[in-house]
Amino acid sequence: MSYDDPKTEGIPPRREIPHYHGDEVRTVFVISAIVIVVAQSTGADIPLSTTGAVVSAAALVIAAGITNPATLWIHWFDGFLAFVGTLLFGTAVIDHYRSGLALFDPSFIFLEALALLSLISLYFTTQTIRGILQRPKF
Repeated sequence: MSYDDPKTEGIPPRREIPHYHGDEVRTVFVISAIVIVVAQSTGADIPLSTTGAVVSAAALVIAAGITNPATLWIHWFDGFLAFVGTLLFGTAVIDHYRSGLALFDPSFIFLEALALLSLISLYFTTQTIRGILQRPKF
């Protein structure tokens, strides 16, 4: 089966899938996994144990690897991971800020980056789910 042949049914090229942002979600998830591992290994105060950090990073990378436009459930799972990350890192960064932690403290910077990456992935995942649910057929 060739995806270049217009007569063949298959996954169309990305530019023909409206509201599909899985590529962006994959990128943000891999970057988030790297930031989690680097933050944990440098001793930053993130709300995860060492095992939790490694499991979280692995889950993000596995989800990124599985994400594709033809499988709806993975986008819901991506949304769940992004939502949990937003809650976890968003509340942690606000708590750190309110406790008087310096803005240039490495823990604050890592938490802020993870909170923002989680929000970005939540947005792109939500847009992807919306686009898939509005498609007439796929």
